[in-house]
Amino acid sequence: MKRNLFVAFFILLAFVCNHTQACTSAVISGKITPDGRPLLWKQRDTDTAQNSVMYFSGKRFSFVAIINSNEKNPRDIWIGTNSAGFSIMNTQSYNLEKVKKGEDRGSDNGRIMKLALEVCATVEDFKHFLDSIKKPSLIEANFGVIDAKGGAAMFETGYYKYTMYDVNNPKDAPYGYIARTNFSFAGEVNNGAGYVRYMQEDKILMPASATKQITPSWIFKELARSFTNSLLGIDLKSGDFNRPKTSGWFVDQDFIARKSTSCSVVVQGVKVGENAELTTMWTVLGYPPASVVVPVWVKGASEQLPALLARNAGTKLSPLCDRAVTLRDRAFSYTQGLGSERYFNWELIFNKAGKGYMQLLEPVEDAVFQRVATKLEGWRKNGFVDTADQALLYRELDDFIALKYKELFDL
Repeated sequence: MKRNLFVAFFILLAFVCNHTQACTSAVISGKITPDGRPLLWKQRDTDTAQNSVMYFSGKRFSFVAIINSNEKNPRDIWIGTNSAGFSIMNTQSYNLEKVKKGEDRGSDNGRIMKLALEVCATVEDFKHFLDSIKKPSLIEANFGVIDAKGGAAMFETGYYKYTMYDVNNPKDAPYGYIARTNFSFAGEVNNGAGYVRYMQEDKILMPASATKQITPSWIFKELARSFTNSLLGIDLKSGDFNRPKTSGWFVDQDFIARKSTSCSVVVQGVKVGENAELTTMWTVLGYPPASVVVPVWVKGASEQLPALLARNAGTKLSPLCDRAVTLRDRAFSYTQGLGSERYFNWELIFNKAGKGYMQLLEPVEDAVFQRVATKLEGWRKNGFVDTADQALLYRELDDFIALKYKELFDL
């Protein structure tokens, strides 16, 4: 009976609240990370499942960013980092503006981030950038930014004004981080979206901030692939929702990881005084429970990107993202009737035999982090990204990950 009530509640929410741009994010000060480097995280939710990484040569700075794979000449980007070490992401806010009927909320969010990466080097630059753009801006977003000088901030931004929160200031961020989903603290109270996801995110981040556990790997394991609903007090990974206790199927609602998640990205900044080119964009393309991380750097990106992340010339898709979407669709395979797309086969993703997507891919991702750590340690010691080493690393990771998908899933 209890489980039936859970499912009924989830289905009701599915029809009441179905925001397609409903991301989860955090800006994390270097003061609370184990190596002193700031972090910028975005879990992107969108109807556009196929994402890629693309290199851009901007007006002032070059940059790499997440794009929709189906856009030939992307006008928008959704998280990225530039050659000055400035990085930006957003989550759509739904409580800052009273939009007109038929008006597309935050229609310029992606375009503004693309322009910012072209011209901004610091958090302060971005503040001036927001001051200077034409109003109404058609922006409704929480923008997270970090830079190579230790700057880290969140900007809750509407059509005419913004509220800035300095992540390094204890008054704005008492625990050294700022988390956001799809509402803004400066907006209308109890309006917007993503409150349940926010509660879970904050619940996980707060104790971790005190013990300096927060790393890119930790974020992907504890947040990006979270299947906990703190309001209901359930965690699918507990085993109580697997066979033989249940059928292994569940309803997708208010988890941080969900069907609409198209990527999860952590930009790891640099320490003050380090070369900005060492800024690393750790990228999980596609549905995170069915994908693994691949790093990318701006330096060298005009000549080379990891083949798994870049848009393939033939298919026009990222090979890694396409594999993850294929596996996702196997889990979300029930299509009988209205609302059926919310059901997913949890048993395929996580099971007691340890053969679910996440369980099989976890050691693959751990191996990637280990391989990259060795290279990064040397580059940081020398003070620059060695592009010859980088090219070799990209090829090794492409081959290693592709082989594992073939072995594990015949993809």
